[in-house]
Amino acid sequence: MITQKMKYALKALLTLADEAAQENPKALTIEEIAKRSGTPKRFLEHILLEVRNAGVIASTRGRSGGYMLIKKPAEVSISALLRTIDGPIAPLPCLSRSAYQRCEDCTDEATCRIRKVFAEVFWSYLVLIDSLTLADMLRSGAVAEQVMGSAEPA
Repeated sequence: MITQKMKYALKALLTLADEAAQENPKALTIEEIAKRSGTPKRFLEHILLEVRNAGVIASTRGRSGGYMLIKKPAEVSISALLRTIDGPIAPLPCLSRSAYQRCEDCTDEATCRIRKVFAEVFWSYLVLIDSLTLADMLRSGAVAEQVMGSAEPA
């Protein structure tokens, strides 16, 4: 699952992307982003700093200052953002691209059946998540409707 922090980051980015799509986009203050996205203001400052440091948004100071999206939504990788905000996304440390660690209880990675099974599952996940961008999130999808349908939340 993604963390609440990641959800707040995505909500803020979707808000900034909506503003960037306007005819005359303007920088949005933290207060305005919080209001539009329904995100608590007290968490946004730290989150937006991380996203800014990742080169996705820019901030300006002053009376008309605030935050703006500086990348096109199609250039904002959701998997890169996940790694920035939440850290490694692999289900096992021995499968991580960015934070590989041998499992403490593993005697032989080459024959580890747990690693092999999760490697296959993780590969399928990576193929999908690595292709997902902010632009994809701006579009509503028929697949999401099928998955969510009218079922009760789990």
